[in-house]
Amino acid sequence: MIYYLLKPLIRFALAIFCPDLRVNQRTVLNIRGPVLITANHPNSFLDAIIIASIFNRPIHFLARGDAFQKNWHNILLRQLNMFPVYRLREGKENLGLNAAAFENSRKVLNQHGIVLIFIEGICVNKHELQPFKKGAARIACVCWKEGIPLKVLPLGLCYSSFDKFGKAVTINTGALLNQNDLMFQEDDAKNYILFNQLLFKKIQELIIVPSFNKQVSLLIKIIGKLGNIIHYPIYQVLRGFVRNKTPNTVYYDSVLFGLLFFCYPIYLMLIGLILTMVQVPCYIVLMIIAVHPILAYFASRSKIHTRS
Repeated sequence: MIYYLLKPLIRFALAIFCPDLRVNQRTVLNIRGPVLITANHPNSFLDAIIIASIFNRPIHFLARGDAFQKNWHNILLRQLNMFPVYRLREGKENLGLNAAAFENSRKVLNQHGIVLIFIEGICVNKHELQPFKKGAARIACVCWKEGIPLKVLPLGLCYSSFDKFGKAVTINTGALLNQNDLMFQEDDAKNYILFNQLLFKKIQELIIVPSFNKQVSLLIKIIGKLGNIIHYPIYQVLRGFVRNKTPNTVYYDSVLFGLLFFCYPIYLMLIGLILTMVQVPCYIVLMIIAVHPILAYFASRSKIHTRS
C-alpha cells in the first residue's frame, strides 16, 4: 500500500532532483514478469528509487540487510517491497538468512513479478563495474530449474554527478535474456561464473555517462536563479546537515533526496502558514506555493547546463 502511495510522489520529486532522466527504451518500462533486472549500483538507495519509479509495474528489491535492523525500518522497508540480503561484513550469523530473500524472490517471479538486484553486491560512487556476486545467478538458476520462464534484463545506470543537486541520469536497458543465453553448463558453480561473465559484458556496454549541451537560454538562467534564491534556506540547511552525517560514504545523494522529499512539503506549509498569518489572500498564498516546485525544477535544470 505504501509503495503505491509513494510512487507518484517520488516520480514528481525526481523530476526536480533529476530533471534530465533519459531511458533508451521506453517500451521496456511496461514489461511484465517474470523478470529479473540486473543493474549496476553507483549511487546507493537512489538507484533503487529511480528504477522503481520509471517501471510501470511494481518492483521488488534485494536490499542490504543492515538497513532492516530497527523494527520500524524493517516494517517500512518490507512495505516498500524490499527483502534483506546480508554480506559477510554484516556477520556470518546472518548469511543463513539470505535463503529467505532468495526464496521470496523466487515466489515473486513465480507469480510473474519483477525483481531488481544490484548484481555487484556493493555500491561505490563510480561507473566502473565491480566484480559480480552470485545472488542473481542463484535466483535465475533456481527459477529455471523449476520451469519458471524467467527473463533477465541487464540495465546500466549512470549519473552526471554523485553529489550535486540537479543531475542528468541515463538508464540503458539491453535485450531480454533467457536460460539459453546465459547458462550452458551442467554444474551450478560453472553456470554462475558463466552467467556473471556474460552479464558483465552486457551491462558494461550499457553504462553511458550523460553528456549534455551546456548552452541554456537567458530566460532559463533567470528563472533558475530565482529558484535558487527562494529555496536557499531549506536547501542549504539540509545540504549542510547531510554532508555532516555522510562524510566519506556513498549515501549523500540518497539521504539528501529523502530529506528533501519529506521536508519540502513541510517547508511549503510553513510558507503558507506565515503568509496566511500576515493576511495574504488565500488565492495568492496558493499561487506562491504552487510556483515553488516549478522554480525548483528550473533551478535544478539550469544547474545541469551551467555546471563546469
